[in-house]
Amino acid sequence: MTRRPQKNNIMKYEPVIGLEVHVQLKTQSKLFCSCSTEFGRPANENTCPICLGMPGVLPVLNKKVLELAMRAGLAAHCRIQTTSRFDRKNYFYPDLPKGYQISQYDFPIALGGYVNIRVNGSGKRIGLTRIHMEEDAGKLIHGENLGQPDKSYVDFNRTGVPLIEIVSEPDIRSPQEAREYLTELKAILLYAQVSDCNMEEGSLRCDANISLRPAGQETFGTRTELKNLNSFRFVQKALEYEIGRQSKILDQGDRVVQETRLWDSSQGVTFSMRSKEEAHDYRYFPEPDLVPVVVDEQWIEKIRSSLPELPEQKRERFAAEYQIPPYDAGVLTSTRALADYFEECVRRHPEPKIISNWIMSELLRELKDDNRDIADCPITAEKLTDLLKLIKRGTINGKIGKDVFSEMYRTGKPAETLVQEKGLTQITDTSQIIKVIETVLEANPQQLNEYRNGKEKLFGFFVGQVMKASKGQANPAAVNKLLKEKLA
Repeated sequence: MTRRPQKNNIMKYEPVIGLEVHVQLKTQSKLFCSCSTEFGRPANENTCPICLGMPGVLPVLNKKVLELAMRAGLAAHCRIQTTSRFDRKNYFYPDLPKGYQISQYDFPIALGGYVNIRVNGSGKRIGLTRIHMEEDAGKLIHGENLGQPDKSYVDFNRTGVPLIEIVSEPDIRSPQEAREYLTELKAILLYAQVSDCNMEEGSLRCDANISLRPAGQETFGTRTELKNLNSFRFVQKALEYEIGRQSKILDQGDRVVQETRLWDSSQGVTFSMRSKEEAHDYRYFPEPDLVPVVVDEQWIEKIRSSLPELPEQKRERFAAEYQIPPYDAGVLTSTRALADYFEECVRRHPEPKIISNWIMSELLRELKDDNRDIADCPITAEKLTDLLKLIKRGTINGKIGKDVFSEMYRTGKPAETLVQEKGLTQITDTSQIIKVIETVLEANPQQLNEYRNGKEKLFGFFVGQVMKASKGQANPAAVNKLLKEKLA
């Protein structure tokens, strides 16, 4: 069994982390040809001579890709360059049919920018170095999964799919900060409708660079690149492991080797893949088949004005406008669809904190258990607020309301229909409640005697018995008032 390195003593070494995030843009066609980007098609169906790198073909830039790249840059506070350029990144691999990748190097579409995060209640700004456009490579399928261990196959469907690469500054200082950065970046991209960010389909992929340095030292240590990180949780786990591994090497007086390592999620370890390449290894040079990309300020401002309210602004507005805690605002704005759902509920029933509580405790729990998105929720904003109105009017109490909510989620039926069908209307008739109280007291003479001899904490026992006997339908406030009178 593989022994996991111990976590780094944070007082001794400081992690320095930078992330490179590859994001597939939300287009119907590829970066330089008209082939479909649809996921899941039969192998090599979404291909043509251009994306297969046949001799004599010429790439043509997809205008939608350029617009989405600028949209992503503006959403992340980047400076859009009015002139950018494509370059050839040369390397040889079976899934790269041309022997080079068309990317951007020294003149990317966007420079600078930042992403604000919160960790343990404190805010921090993570700087961005750049955002550049590039085409994706293909996908190798190894024969072990097909019962043919001596063979490998290549699927070129993904070749030429449009990507942006978002490169952070080495401002991240812990695995938790890395996870928060990725979470916030994903939310920004989803709000801006740049990508669907589906990690399972490869629409969002992350590589991490990490080095350690003695606490207080300014100079960076030797960095290691981590690949094969297909979830935010694995990013955090891989960084935690690597901190432990590198700190152990430094403790022994050895040097960390600059290399690319892969994350093995089943073992919970990283292992060496190859020595780390540098920019000169790729022999970048300007792409001769594409002219420079020139955009004017008017076009940039048009895209900027089309951006929606982004997560950070929406969180601040929710907390101020609806007077809900910052934590609630963060949860409710985690996706644009959830934020819209909350605001629709408040419009129909202006009780923001009550609605926030129900969404966070009941609705999100059901959706998580069912692996559903808010867009597929069987309880619409109208149905949820109709339920809350029944509770406010006193037709049902909160406990019954939760049972009704669960039934609404399962059946899709409105709250009022379920209350009528199951006879769940709250009992407010004092004479009925008194009869139930008398029955409960007669059935529990010993507890009644103990209560009257000073054991007042048994009051809660009697309340529970009355609610149980009334099947939860008795009005709780009335039960407490009438029970106190009866016991006195």
